[in-house]
Amino acid sequence: MARKRVQDEPSPGAPAWMSTYGDMVTLLLCFFVLLFSFATLDVQKFEAIKQSMSGSLGVLDSGMTLSMEPLANAFPADSPTEEVEEFKKLYEQMSEYIKENNLEASITLRLDERGLLVRFMDNVLFDSGKADLTPKARDIINKVAEIIRQNDKNIRIEGHTDNVPINTFRFPSNWELSTTRAVNVVKYLIEENGIYAYRLSASGYSDQHPVDDNNTAEGRQKNRRVDMVILRDDIKDLNP
Repeated sequence: MARKRVQDEPSPGAPAWMSTYGDMVTLLLCFFVLLFSFATLDVQKFEAIKQSMSGSLGVLDSGMTLSMEPLANAFPADSPTEEVEEFKKLYEQMSEYIKENNLEASITLRLDERGLLVRFMDNVLFDSGKADLTPKARDIINKVAEIIRQNDKNIRIEGHTDNVPINTFRFPSNWELSTTRAVNVVKYLIEENGIYAYRLSASGYSDQHPVDDNNTAEGRQKNRRVDMVILRDDIKDLNP
């Protein structure tokens, strides 16, 4: 009598065709998400980003890493005309001061979605590893204060460092260093320049918001900075 053939046991897990099918569905989902993102692209913000990056990657026109001209689409389309003009005037005043004092390599300006960004390289305001304002820094801040005193915009001072660790009695880490630097700028604006305290805030970000590569000396130098952000009226407290 012939022996009954034993049926092969099915292999564990999903069939092979299901894995291929799952990959195809995932790719289709990614494709349609990408199409949707293009459909909802904020053209104004894209143009502003493109202009701000002009020349920085060596693939667009211009040789400057940061344009010294106001961005045409820096603010949302519904921004009040009066406020836009006010920021343009602020930009022009700051730009004139920077050029007159040959500070282009140390201070940069930028109009973005938050308002006017005034970026100070750390060696403009502080000695290495310290948070006390230098005499040169005081002169610079005095002049900047004359300009910002002409309006009532809120101002955010942001301290940033590179990723090189610091461990001193006063500054156990870059968090303390970046925060103390921002606070000292705020205190000087209040105590020596009469800027109302309610307009000011201070934040320290350590090395968490780099603007360049911390793996190079040049990149680390750019990351060591203090940003003064003169905020638009509808922005109360916005992180970088």
